[in-house]
Amino acid sequence: MLEWITSPEAWIALATLTALEIVLGIDNIIFLSILVDRLPEKQRPRARLIGLGLAMVMRLGLLASLAWLTKLTADLFVVLGQGISGRDLVLIVGGLFLLAKSVLEIHHSIEDDEAAPASVRKGATASFFAILAQIAVLDLVFSLDSVITAVGMANHLEVMVIAVVIAVGFMMVFANAIGRFITEHPTLKMLALSFLVLVGTALIADGLEFHIPKGYIYFAMAFSFAVEMLNLRVRAGRKKAAQAR
Repeated sequence: MLEWITSPEAWIALATLTALEIVLGIDNIIFLSILVDRLPEKQRPRARLIGLGLAMVMRLGLLASLAWLTKLTADLFVVLGQGISGRDLVLIVGGLFLLAKSVLEIHHSIEDDEAAPASVRKGATASFFAILAQIAVLDLVFSLDSVITAVGMANHLEVMVIAVVIAVGFMMVFANAIGRFITEHPTLKMLALSFLVLVGTALIADGLEFHIPKGYIYFAMAFSFAVEMLNLRVRAGRKKAAQAR
């Protein structure tokens, strides 16, 4: 059971898979942070912790069901000559969910809540359990993609489990900081929502067997994020200069 400890290939796989799981988990953190932003501030840390706990449970549960997971690649039905497996169906539905939720959040961010009636503004704060339900759906989507990636990269279940636990632990440590940072910078929140539109499109394409290299997606995200960081520094410098006058 522990023979992988003496295998250099297993340790390389562990390091690579852990890094990849953390990168894949960034999407999860961004969307989770945007969802819990609809809650009262005192409830947000607890919602993030529970949401990431659900993510870990789902990932470990899927890893423990490898026999079922491998069957997801078998075609369930055919549409216009395209075979659709259980994995494809989950990715397509999950991608559509991300697209719909991201567009609705963009609409909500652009709309002027202050101009709305008080009853409408009160309804803008979602209930705790409603947000957790959305987080659970989101966790299922990202967990399936994450676990399938793990299965494709590592041969030992123990390696997969350790990589997932480390990655989710990393997300738990930095989730609150990332959430606060996104909340304090509305333009960054809009950029994050745009990322999620891209991720949702990539999931749908992957479900339809149009595979977009992940490297292209993450390069586009990293480049856009770097540009926005420069914009934030420029705006902060102008603000300091204006206050000094």
